[in-house]
Amino acid sequence: MSLVKSISKTKTRKEHPRMRRYLDSLKYAKYVIFHPFDGFWDLVHEKRGTLGAAHTFLAAFLLTYVMKLMYTSFQFNGAPIHYINVYERIASLLLPFLVLCIANWALSTLFDGKGRFKDIYMAMCYALVPYVIIQIPLILLSNILTFDEGSFYNVLDVISLVWCAFLAFVGLMEVHDYGPGKTIVFIIATIFGALVILFLLLVFFSLLSDAFGFFVSIYREIVFRLS
Repeated sequence: MSLVKSISKTKTRKEHPRMRRYLDSLKYAKYVIFHPFDGFWDLVHEKRGTLGAAHTFLAAFLLTYVMKLMYTSFQFNGAPIHYINVYERIASLLLPFLVLCIANWALSTLFDGKGRFKDIYMAMCYALVPYVIIQIPLILLSNILTFDEGSFYNVLDVISLVWCAFLAFVGLMEVHDYGPGKTIVFIIATIFGALVILFLLLVFFSLLSDAFGFFVSIYREIVFRLS
């Protein structure tokens, strides 16, 4: 019995520093969103961020987006709830997000970027934090505000998006150690690269679907003739 207790204590001691680092990296997001230049630099180069925290922020962003679709007052949400496919909406955000990270990492060699895919992904995920912070209270406020007070809602909605875009810009600049001008050019190239990747993915899945349909039709023809 004492042996079991000693083993469990040893495991707890090993797991505790990881949990503590994870919690510290979550708390560090507060510093990142208010001090982005120093925050993103330390996030990557001083190892203040973790992939676990990045995954958490991305999941929180997607969950907040779904909550906004489902629970925002009809005065501020034009999409009919009954026709919303939650999984499609999540995929419509998650896939472009990942493709943008891949395109950014793939083009970093051409632009002498210093960021790894892990660094780019973490910076982009931490940049999503203001959306979660602002949108969750905004969902509640949408059910209290009147239509005439909609300008207040719209301003906060725009602030959440602009803040995230600014943080993403600074994050990429610090991760790759670029200046503002080169970062703008790099982001434009990243968007173009992401569009190319999405186009190739669409072509690939379209050809795959046609090939699958062709083999299915051959199989049905063989089965029909044998029967």
